[in-house]
Amino acid sequence: MAEQTMTRREFLKFSAKMAALATLTVNGGFSAMAYALEDDDSVGLKWHKAPCRFCGTGCGTLVGVRGGRVVAVQGDRFAPVNKGLLCAKGYHAGAALYGEDRLKHPMIRRGGKLQQATWEEAIDLIATKIMADPGKFAIYGSGQWTIPEGYTAMKFLKGGLKSNEIDPNARLCMASAVTGFITTFGVDEPSGCYDDLDVCDTVICWGNNWAEMHPILYSRFIDRKQKGDKIQMIDLATRQTRTTLAADHYLEFQPQTDMMIANGICHLLIKRGSYDKKFVESRVRFKADDKQTITFDQYVNFLEAYDPATVTKMSGISLKQLDLLADIFSDPNHKVVSLWCMGMNQHTRGTAINNLVYNVHLLSGKIGKPGSTPFSLTGQPAACGTCREVGTLAHALPGGRHVKNAEDREDAERIWNLKPGTINSKPGHHTVAMFKAFVAGELTGMWVQVTNPGQSIPNLNANFKKKNQFLVVSDVYPTATTQLADVVLPSAMWVEKNGIYGNSERRTHQWFKMIDPPGEARDDVWQMFAVAHRMFENGFDGMKDKDGKFILSVKDEKGQEIEAWKWDNFKSHNIDKPLFEEYRQFTTKKHKDLAPYDEYVRTRGLRWPVVQDKNGVWQETRIRFAEGEDPYVPRGEGIAFYMDKEKDNRANIWARPYEAPPEVPDKEFPFWLCTGRVLEHWHTGSMTRRVKQLHNANPYAYVELNPEDAQSLGIQDKEKVRITSRRGSIELPVLLNGRSIPQKGSIFVPFFDESKLINLVTLDAYCPISKEPDYKKCAVKLERV
Repeated sequence: MAEQTMTRREFLKFSAKMAALATLTVNGGFSAMAYALEDDDSVGLKWHKAPCRFCGTGCGTLVGVRGGRVVAVQGDRFAPVNKGLLCAKGYHAGAALYGEDRLKHPMIRRGGKLQQATWEEAIDLIATKIMADPGKFAIYGSGQWTIPEGYTAMKFLKGGLKSNEIDPNARLCMASAVTGFITTFGVDEPSGCYDDLDVCDTVICWGNNWAEMHPILYSRFIDRKQKGDKIQMIDLATRQTRTTLAADHYLEFQPQTDMMIANGICHLLIKRGSYDKKFVESRVRFKADDKQTITFDQYVNFLEAYDPATVTKMSGISLKQLDLLADIFSDPNHKVVSLWCMGMNQHTRGTAINNLVYNVHLLSGKIGKPGSTPFSLTGQPAACGTCREVGTLAHALPGGRHVKNAEDREDAERIWNLKPGTINSKPGHHTVAMFKAFVAGELTGMWVQVTNPGQSIPNLNANFKKKNQFLVVSDVYPTATTQLADVVLPSAMWVEKNGIYGNSERRTHQWFKMIDPPGEARDDVWQMFAVAHRMFENGFDGMKDKDGKFILSVKDEKGQEIEAWKWDNFKSHNIDKPLFEEYRQFTTKKHKDLAPYDEYVRTRGLRWPVVQDKNGVWQETRIRFAEGEDPYVPRGEGIAFYMDKEKDNRANIWARPYEAPPEVPDKEFPFWLCTGRVLEHWHTGSMTRRVKQLHNANPYAYVELNPEDAQSLGIQDKEKVRITSRRGSIELPVLLNGRSIPQKGSIFVPFFDESKLINLVTLDAYCPISKEPDYKKCAVKLERV
């Protein structure tokens, strides 16, 4: 584990400089600031902008480089997302580069053991294996892919292999948010932005522990509280967390009954006559669960099953608490932001609960206005910009297109210069199905990039193992996934390469490479270029466009082809720029317009759609669907849901019924298991556990119990217990009265510890629409060890 090194004197000098800069009005943002910082070479420190490497908040950082190493990371005061703040992970992002066991050389499994190999050997082997059975080769990617990385993977697989066997780990965390947006508004991504947190009256957290998972956004609420603003937070959850400590109201509900509560609020709004009648009449239609359009009266009849007595009995919240929620949404002048993340998305009815929260905002008219928005947060830095917008999903094409749609396929074939009919119209396997197919041998090969499914896939005993299948893993550290790999490729990480991310509020960020990667580690984009070109050299037709040229060919600004598959050429050019400019062509159809690459170089990110005004200035969009904010809303329309598939500028309110989870506690397995993240660690901990400060703060996994349950079982703090489900078991120490307290009959386990794989225990049941699995609810039993 390595630490960043910046002396106290250097830090004080830098802090003074930042304070002076903060008093200036800097036109154009970063360029003036960067000049001021880089102009001082007295300590040999150069500062550069980059978005944080970790969650989907998209905080701006200033990265201090000296002697070819990152030695400090500072919050960027000019970044509108975080305004100079970073969380514990963000401040240590630089240290995550320097773990002692960084992967530095390609490795090939020989005689059962991974042995160092050359890049030529690795590329030859991968190309040969793919060419042997291209239709059965998959790519499993990540919400940590940069936009150019995800775009390259899409073109490689969907264009070059004529296959749709690609999916990202974001299927496991935000797919329900995607399908929720699309089924409600006809298009993905939120209408509001982080600015809404600065003017809202109430924040409702729907199963979202933002104090730990999105602490910089949480700080906006805390800052307003401390300044005396009249703002409140309601924490709707199944366990008390650090978010609960700051909440004005804690509403504890039984797992899965968030669906009951959302329908119950809508029931009360209509019964009281306090819904926004004008907005509903002009901007909403009603849909049954079977997709049929229904009348308002039919929707009202549907809601009769969600009367207060039924909702409170099923959910466990009180009548007073249900009335509190209904009162807030009944007040036309009260501004409400609803926030959620994995609590709603990792849900066997994930799409439905997303729809139901939109229902509440649509019925009350609390959308498309400053301070009023339903907002789905994301957990990865480019789950939005890459997975959702580039479309690195089994069914998707870039820019919100779908492989089943003939016009969308033709668009992609035109932009990629492919022969008509090249792109396959049959969607590939979604993540859970992909790994089941890989285990079964239906997929004979897989390339895993920037993720660790050997730790994160649910029901690992069934869904992550192999016999003769070929597995390639590109990563920066040894993981549970590399242990099974046939080829391991060492990758460049974060500021060791150029990159572009897209965050939760539609903001696209760019950064430049600042340091070299260690050893022979190389960019993921180059790895794909090299393999694709080796296949091209070997005569594989799929890697040729319709003119017989290399499918991944890129050109410099003079129109000359860059031989980017050669490492020295790749290093000497910014390949991100031509890839991004090509990708931009996909973004206008669904009004997700992106500005030219150079606009992102000079800014701290821009929220799409980004369009040029009459003076030629590229303008971002703060609030979608709102007149005066969104350039695609005509004057006089007010709020217009212009991506409505029925071309009527309406959003859908769905009559989604409550549905019990597929597995509930019983006599044999009497406890609920919920899994999740913690403040110090990110996902499977492959980076953060190698940072000494973060590791020491939270070194190993544990199980949290309700103290009353522990007492009835005779279990003491720090004792070890065995957690067993119908799928597997692990042993963990008990943590009582720690940072969270589960409700009675429930336990919580974080999943960052590769030595204690809680996903041996979890269930792989998923939402029927989004295909996102439920990591929050399965039945387990506890035994003292």
